[in-house]
Amino acid sequence: MTVPGPTRILLADDHALVRRGVRLILDQESDLTVIAEAADGAEALDLARADPPDLAILDIAMPRMTGLQAARELTRMQPDLRILFLTMYDNEQYFFEALRVGAAGYVLKSAADRDLVEACHAAMRDEPFLYPATVTALVRDYLERVRGGAGIPAKAVTDREEEVLKLVAEGHSTRQIAELLFISAKTVERHRANILQKLGLRDRLELTRYAIRAGLIEP
Repeated sequence: MTVPGPTRILLADDHALVRRGVRLILDQESDLTVIAEAADGAEALDLARADPPDLAILDIAMPRMTGLQAARELTRMQPDLRILFLTMYDNEQYFFEALRVGAAGYVLKSAADRDLVEACHAAMRDEPFLYPATVTALVRDYLERVRGGAGIPAKAVTDREEEVLKLVAEGHSTRQIAELLFISAKTVERHRANILQKLGLRDRLELTRYAIRAGLIEP
């Protein structure tokens, strides 16, 4: 009988020190191995195409493409890929968005040394892992919203508009955004106009402030 090898992990975080610390935690486990490291979501996609992993551990706020954006693309590319979010954001909106993109788990960086290995093992068993301290509060809040008819909080912009919003806030030109997203410059301008109208914003500065508040970019 063939003995399965260790779980092959793709790790994406824009802070090298965080990646190093996470790798130290995972390297202590004989059944887990980090095969690639990415500094942003776009690089994570490229690495996953070149050498598909079993499990992707993604930060949420990263340059060029967030972890949530990357997760949507990764699940399209590799439907059986397990995804964990390792984040500093103890945030309800990100939690529900992580569920939307099919995440197997949501781990806080502050508890990585305690929870990350367990979350990896749970993901590979097809079991969800949510950071224990907030599960009760999140479920209670969700049930209260459902009773009030609100349901899961909706996104203000579409997935594509979110991608454009992030890149505009990072200072990319219309031409650069068009090249990064493989769309026309005219389409970029249309998305930007729609974003400004939907969010009630006037210019790039207000848009950048919104992107920081939404966790799309770091201040």
